[in-house]
Amino acid sequence: MNFELSEDVKLLKQGIRNFIDNEVDPHSMLIEESDEIPASIMEKSKQMGLFGLHIPEEYGGLGLDMVGKCAVLEELGRTHNGYTTVIGGHTGIGGVGIVDMGNEEQKRKYLPDMASGDRIGAFALTEPSAGSHATNLKTTAVKKGDKYILNGSKHYITNAPIGEIFTVMAVTDPSKGAKGITSFIVEKDFPGFQIGSIEKKMGLHGSQSSEIFLEDCEVPVENVLGEEGQGYVNALKILANGRAGMAARNLGSSDKLLEMTLEFSHMRVQFGKPIFEQQIIQHYLAEMAMEIEALRSMTYRVAWMVDQNMRVIKEAAMVKLLGSETYNRVADKAVQIHGGIGYISEYPIERFYRDARITRIYEGTSEIQKNIIAAQLHRNFK
Repeated sequence: MNFELSEDVKLLKQGIRNFIDNEVDPHSMLIEESDEIPASIMEKSKQMGLFGLHIPEEYGGLGLDMVGKCAVLEELGRTHNGYTTVIGGHTGIGGVGIVDMGNEEQKRKYLPDMASGDRIGAFALTEPSAGSHATNLKTTAVKKGDKYILNGSKHYITNAPIGEIFTVMAVTDPSKGAKGITSFIVEKDFPGFQIGSIEKKMGLHGSQSSEIFLEDCEVPVENVLGEEGQGYVNALKILANGRAGMAARNLGSSDKLLEMTLEFSHMRVQFGKPIFEQQIIQHYLAEMAMEIEALRSMTYRVAWMVDQNMRVIKEAAMVKLLGSETYNRVADKAVQIHGGIGYISEYPIERFYRDARITRIYEGTSEIQKNIIAAQLHRNFK
């Protein structure tokens, strides 16, 4: 396994670090208060090619492999998680379906605008009755002539308020269970498609999510993604890819928290000496560093496996679980070491702590990841 990054990716990472330090981080409080990403930051992100990380160069993207993509997402994880989620949601579950499963006509129609960031992608699977139980979909798709008519609703859809291209899962044959689900590419302007109000969340401010409603929504037959009945399989592949990227983002956030906490522990003086000299603080920092390095190793191993076209259902679940749980533990220790300052919203530690919590829930809860891991262990045992 070779995780060595190309010179182009190293330069991209350095450019992103400068962009984060000089333009994103200074606007973090503005993002928190307004719950949106400033237009200037979005425009600069487009210019840097951040919306096309995963999209092949022939369609206008950067064409990064998964190792390179994770290197970029790790860098982005170091800044405001709301901004990171806008990019990650688009380049992850919001777009990989078209890249990996779309036909040539679909790729040429949608990917150039997605690569430029002119059209944002989103993934619409979750419903009120189909969260962790993803096969319990109620949204239906009935073929009528040269169109499918979709009816139903989705909720908690990341990027929905700013999205224009949605990968939507719907039931085409209720008698077949998971094999009766089909995935569709649905445009915001299709008749019968409506976006609901923006949901107010504990964290991830700036990353907007909402319900979407499909009321006799007309989707051309050529917008079936993959084959009819393959929607659930497609969703699993999309989510597996997204979970590796999620781990990379969590890695970046955890690493940033460790850096800030290490600096604070050397500056903060109690009982006549920096708190770093207290053994318990040293142990907390050592535990944080150890978990981060374990996450780093697994993140890039799974990314490499993706690039080798290996089966990664189990490993993707493992790294998503490890990433989200590590991030939450690191954030908790960071708050504890910072004390009162860690609880004040004026400082970034509090924001990272709130933002970390959702990682144990979205794109598959920690409990569901354990179920997937156990199921794969059972499969291999048989």
